[in-house]
Amino acid sequence: MEPIEGKHFSITDPEGIKTVIYQINETKKEYLDEYPKYTVERLEHTEEIVGNLNRKTFYIEEPQKNGNQLVILSFGDDRVVINTGILLGDAVKITKKPEPFKFNTIYSEEEIEYKDFQYTPNLQRPITIIDPETTEEVKPVLYFDEQTNEVKGKCKLKPYKSYFAFEIREKK
Repeated sequence: MEPIEGKHFSITDPEGIKTVIYQINETKKEYLDEYPKYTVERLEHTEEIVGNLNRKTFYIEEPQKNGNQLVILSFGDDRVVINTGILLGDAVKITKKPEPFKFNTIYSEEEIEYKDFQYTPNLQRPITIIDPETTEEVKPVLYFDEQTNEVKGKCKLKPYKSYFAFEIREKK
């Protein structure tokens, strides 16, 4: 891993919990007609085992003067706790109570492809799909849709398995 400059902060996961953190990025105004207003970027991190706890240090390469908005996902055995936060200066402020979020589930008894979602100019998709067991993102396969003249992606999802999917949108 290359050395990362910028800001960093640490959290400690209790046993059985795996936390991942995403930074929310706002799309530049000139791209808003074609792309979602927000995208997410998973923060790089390092891990250190302290007893039976896992201490993770997360890195933000380009701290913003007005703060970096964060989505904090903590995966347990059968649930996901969602918090929001902000890195402002040298402090990370996290919501005291998890906020309620509207969600839908994707479930199938057969192997399926979840496809036809748009990509932003930097090839980050607005919908992020995570395997809760490993906390790894389900990586899409890119393809060019000749009918719409767009680059799209598709992900293969395994049967009888749960996935966590989220998208950041502005409340209307």
